[in-house]
Amino acid sequence: MTTPRDYLERLIRVDHAGEYGAKRIYQGQLAVLRGTKYQPIIEHMQAQEEVHLKHFSNLIGARRVRPTALLPLWHIAGFALGAATAALGHRAAMACTVAVEEAIDEHYAAQELALGDDEAALRTDIGRFRAEELEHRDTGLEHEAELTPGYRVLSAVIKAGCKIAIKVTERV
Repeated sequence: MTTPRDYLERLIRVDHAGEYGAKRIYQGQLAVLRGTKYQPIIEHMQAQEEVHLKHFSNLIGARRVRPTALLPLWHIAGFALGAATAALGHRAAMACTVAVEEAIDEHYAAQELALGDDEAALRTDIGRFRAEELEHRDTGLEHEAELTPGYRVLSAVIKAGCKIAIKVTERV
């Protein structure tokens, strides 16, 4: 049986890892798209992810939560995903952003519903982060994500990968 403490530890662990992975995705995209008109757009999204990451890093320490043992994997995988999609062009980079942020929207929405009044501050923070993730999704859509060749397949694969990463990271 999962206790409230277990649930909070999993929430903080996976959100910390997810924000770390998002930062790495944007770093990978910037490695390829630096010097293009997309650089400031990606830098803006990355800056917001870094704020989210700092928040969850602080919670890891304050609440004495063990971070995931998978951070080295997410370090490599996040960068590789960002760089690989950006290498396919700005549309594919934006398609990656849309897919990741849609998966995170679902994830954060479920957390907002699950957190009680005793965690109102955390619920508010997650709500704010969720709104920024949706802003990133919208940015991707505004920059032609859906015009990526094979968009539906690429999106489905990335979303599935995110959902698997979430489930594994909660526990490992």
